[in-house]
Amino acid sequence: MNPRLLRLYPAGFRRAFGDEIAEAYREATEDAGPVTRLWEAGDIVAHALRLRLGVGSAHRGGRLFAVTAPFALAATGAHAAFLLASALNRAYVTGRPAFESPLGYAIHGFCLLTFLGTVVALSGRFAVGARTAFAAAAGTAVCLVISVLPGALDTPLEHVAYLAPPLVIAALPLLCPADLRPPGRIRTTTGLVALMLWAPLTVVLLGLIDASGLGMMPMWRCAVTVAAALALAGRPALSGIRTAGQFALAAAPFLVLGHFAGVVGEDTALPCLALLASTASAVRLWCRRRSDTAGHA
Repeated sequence: MNPRLLRLYPAGFRRAFGDEIAEAYREATEDAGPVTRLWEAGDIVAHALRLRLGVGSAHRGGRLFAVTAPFALAATGAHAAFLLASALNRAYVTGRPAFESPLGYAIHGFCLLTFLGTVVALSGRFAVGARTAFAAAAGTAVCLVISVLPGALDTPLEHVAYLAPPLVIAALPLLCPADLRPPGRIRTTTGLVALMLWAPLTVVLLGLIDASGLGMMPMWRCAVTVAAALALAGRPALSGIRTAGQFALAAAPFLVLGHFAGVVGEDTALPCLALLASTASAVRLWCRRRSDTAGHA
């Protein structure tokens, strides 16, 4: 094992558990290929980073990230699905792709990979899906920097302000402690394959629904993707919210990415914030009543 990996851990933890970590790494990578070795090294880097930041399962920060992780994934997936559906709709209506350059196709390819990664993560393969979604989101950012943003934004600070929030939201699930990850909802390979086929077809249907004459405002298209993502996250994620602060942190990624999707703007931000505040208050009252009921019982 590369000693540099062990140096990532805090000194006290390294002295206490360094030999254990090195032995576990050796067993996991024995006779393994480069991909497996890279994967295991990534696990060690993520674990060390969580300990450095104080977001392990024994820390309050780690438990907070565990609560918000499925919602950050759901928001990332909903945003990617919204962008894909909107691009398909524009392509169908205009008869030409939204991006005609190779980098444009790469952007949409990364967007699709981000969407599929969140679907995999929320269905139960959390580590694989979350890493895939983040890597694809980073790929999208790189393509945007190369092809789109240089002519649209003037300063490096504007580039950072445009690219950083989606990347940060996609990275949040990576800080979720391994022993607090959401439970798997789809346990069979057949079920996962069916979901992986169904999810892109749903995005295609959402993108082409305007062609039927029904019409769909961008806000409603975004609402459909958010509702579908929350349904995939399911009751385990929703039941983990116990305080108003947790609810606010869980809702924030949807508001931020809604802004980047052009759905949450100056005219809709205030109603969204009011809805957030009222819902957070309702969650707080509900939790207080539930704790009072449990205390009386």
